[in-house]
Amino acid sequence: MTTFSKNDLLTDDHITPIDFESIDGFPESHSWPQFDESLNKIQTHDLKDSLIPVIDLASPNAKTLISQACGTWGVFQVVNHGVPFELVKKVESESRRLFALTTQEKCKVLRSVDGATGYGSPKLSPFFDKRMWHEGFTIMGSCVDDAKVLWPHEYQRFCDTMDAYQNQMKQLIHNLLLMILEPLDVTQEEMNWAIPAHDSQSVLQLNSYPSCPNPSQAVGLASHTDSLLLTILNQCGIDGLEIFVEGLGWRRVQSVEGAFVVNVGDLLHIFSNARFPAVTHRAMVNQSEHRISVAYFHGPPAESRVAPSSKFQKPGFKSLPVKEYLSLKYKHFFEALSLVRT
Repeated sequence: MTTFSKNDLLTDDHITPIDFESIDGFPESHSWPQFDESLNKIQTHDLKDSLIPVIDLASPNAKTLISQACGTWGVFQVVNHGVPFELVKKVESESRRLFALTTQEKCKVLRSVDGATGYGSPKLSPFFDKRMWHEGFTIMGSCVDDAKVLWPHEYQRFCDTMDAYQNQMKQLIHNLLLMILEPLDVTQEEMNWAIPAHDSQSVLQLNSYPSCPNPSQAVGLASHTDSLLLTILNQCGIDGLEIFVEGLGWRRVQSVEGAFVVNVGDLLHIFSNARFPAVTHRAMVNQSEHRISVAYFHGPPAESRVAPSSKFQKPGFKSLPVKEYLSLKYKHFFEALSLVRT
């Protein structure tokens, strides 16, 4: 699949999802080739249960297992994470309520060309010449302004649910990063950088993958790595997440009841001096079910600098402002990490 510089292609067409309610058949614009020179090959194999661990955070050896998983795969699943089951289900229910609105209603809060929040297509859309079978809603902090537009008299329930979930995610991120970073013997200053009391970057992304008439030629979310430090994903009980394993190809990550998928992002890859791989992943679709997923992304302050931990005597990446790296990713996508290697 051909990729492009985002600056060359960003238009309203890359922001507005297709009207899934009114399409007849399977549009050519969403038909991806079976094979491709990039990582977007359609063929998938089930991932053996032994490869990606499901880690009980209440276990005394959870820290060791997480460190091993980060170093081997860059991804793992967690249970007994402390996030109330009822809240997780409310987030899924409220997400479905949002995506059940008509396309006309959802487009009232369409993300602007230079905006970060609201309804729209994946932000990586401009890098590919085929469109993705996806619609999303992005939240950074309070979502009350958009929610009031969507539900003028019934917005509070949505906002309260998303606010409560973001608070739970912040606590879980804090706990996970402590377990991930302590074995690296990082300094207290570096720990404060990764888990700041204020000014951290956090994004809550609601994803919708409607049932697809031709899933074998569709892609829900094209292959990519996440840009920030750490991502927590709820698959909401329906498989669709796949990771690319070197030498093995694409492997499906099975949805586990009550579990979150946790994966390493670019900034943690840099900070760990490539000890932790930034896992390449994608989302696929199916013909029978409308799949919802909920992702929470965490990163350090945009004005701070990212570099390998001072504990590494031979840093493999140069030091640069976080916002500069994100700008590189925005412009160069998969090439961004190679541009900051020393």
